[in-house]
Amino acid sequence: MKKFTGHTEPWGSFVDVKVNAVELLGKEIRKKKPAEVWVSGVCDPYQPLEEKYRLTRECLRILLQHGWPVRIQTKSPLVLRDLDILTGEKGRGRRVGMGLKGQGESEFLDHEGPREGAARDGRSPYDCHVGFSIGTADEDKRQLFEPKAPPILHRVAALRQLHEAGVQTYVMIAPLLPGAETLPVLLQGIVDYAYVDRMNYGYADAIYRKHRLEAYRTESYFREAARKIKQQFDALGVPCSVFFPWEG
Repeated sequence: MKKFTGHTEPWGSFVDVKVNAVELLGKEIRKKKPAEVWVSGVCDPYQPLEEKYRLTRECLRILLQHGWPVRIQTKSPLVLRDLDILTGEKGRGRRVGMGLKGQGESEFLDHEGPREGAARDGRSPYDCHVGFSIGTADEDKRQLFEPKAPPILHRVAALRQLHEAGVQTYVMIAPLLPGAETLPVLLQGIVDYAYVDRMNYGYADAIYRKHRLEAYRTESYFREAARKIKQQFDALGVPCSVFFPWEG
């Protein structure tokens, strides 16, 4: 995506804030037929600047109020701030403090309010799923590959709160990193389905070489890890889709 931005800085060191996104969406949504929207497949919709600009929050409000199916994918517990929108419960949002330089040292504070529009069975009345990208269960490996991302257990805690609030939840185990094989146990009872994908980009190759992890960058590792993860999720009754050839 960098080639479309004109930036010369390294990818990940700059952010272009689409400050008119909410205004444009409000106008355009009336012209379109509802279809599933993935929020988002390139940049995290809950990166630290979202706490200030609230663009994701207001776009979600518009999409859900107009009946559009939404699939959120993030690494940030900041999504808990928007529980009131995701569940249709007024006053249900969490205040999330993003300490540790934005790495997700979060305080989850319930602000319960009157239920408005929530489904009677405890599930969200909206067709909205929230998923977290978690590539490994090993915090040391997470720090090697994702030094600026929220810690694993903070993502797991956020998934649990979303699931308990009646939101459909999933995990995106991608890219498969060393230590991913134990994630199904860690996520037991808090995800409705799972996706798995291998490492598909080369900029992390230097990290594998520096820390002598080349064995975890092979096709054989990806296939075996996917097999173990899928078997565990199958045993737990959790649908699991693998996005690359892993059998045989």
